[in-house]
Amino acid sequence: MAEDEIRGTAQGTAPVPLSVLDLVTVGAGRTATDALRTSVAIARLTESRGFHRYWIAEHHSMPGVASSSPAVILAHLAAHTTRIRLGSGGVMLPNHAPLVIAEQFGTLEAMAPGRIDLGLGRAPGTDGATAAALRRADRLHEGADDFPEQLAELTRFLDDDFPDGHPYRRIHAVPGPVQATSPGGVQSPHRPPLWLLGSSGFSAQLAGSLGLPFAFAHHFSAQNTIPALDLYRESFRPSAVLDEPYALIGVSALATDDEKEARRQVRAAALSMIRLRTGRPGLVPTPEEAEAHEFSPMEEEFARTWNANVIHGTADEVRSGLDDLHKRTGADELMLTGNAHSGDARLRSYELVADAYGLPTVL
Repeated sequence: MAEDEIRGTAQGTAPVPLSVLDLVTVGAGRTATDALRTSVAIARLTESRGFHRYWIAEHHSMPGVASSSPAVILAHLAAHTTRIRLGSGGVMLPNHAPLVIAEQFGTLEAMAPGRIDLGLGRAPGTDGATAAALRRADRLHEGADDFPEQLAELTRFLDDDFPDGHPYRRIHAVPGPVQATSPGGVQSPHRPPLWLLGSSGFSAQLAGSLGLPFAFAHHFSAQNTIPALDLYRESFRPSAVLDEPYALIGVSALATDDEKEARRQVRAAALSMIRLRTGRPGLVPTPEEAEAHEFSPMEEEFARTWNANVIHGTADEVRSGLDDLHKRTGADELMLTGNAHSGDARLRSYELVADAYGLPTVL
């Protein structure tokens, strides 16, 4: 596996490669179809402006987040793009049998050769009851506890290299390497690179010890960003995948033409998060609904704290915030996620960021 399937190249005046994390958010008055159309529009725009990769995050049982099936969405995006890397940010591995994920991403690799990333997380991406329904298990934490073993099993399916005597030795993930060993078989030289995702130190240390690239969820765990990145770099051991550490961070960022509009949009997104955290998940409210909402003192404090980690404002303000975050963290890549009620606002945000950094238009 070539490192150039992992490492990106900074474009324009951006300090590092820029990428996109998409939750396929659904706003009040909009449908999942609307949200998916927005995802296609953003993927095509960011591809044309030199963004490096576009990831879909797995979530479940959340009306305002239509990204429960990353592989399905990625197949759709693959049909509408030609260059940008596509991947999961991430697949929550404990929710799935490793063989199923190897088959899904082997299929995606066959659809878009050399463009697929497989980012993996150990959290459920949902509440405990939903996780139990997904896993058909009574022990809600058994998948997370077994994550290293599941990761090893998935890797063996992707590489088709279970040792002799292993119960899975004669089981093959198809599409996959086994096709090259069949009479007349020819197999793609590409295999989706594995990434480990995390919001604490566990996956940081595991990614480092395995010599894998690491993606940290700064957008909802900002207090742990620098400790986790430090742990990843300290734990890193060179591997066949990477000679040196490579870490990206997910960043909440929303640029608008008007600073006031940015504040309106992120306040509505904060209200959506308040409802989620208090067991009332719903569609992303409109800015007008958020303006009419009477925030309790506790809600007001949550919104203030949450939005302190959202880089928002005009294009110049967002560029300055991203530059500062890069200097503080030393991240090798910034993956932007813009949470807003309006799909048009999200699309415009990426366009403004591209313009602020002078990203070229790629024909």
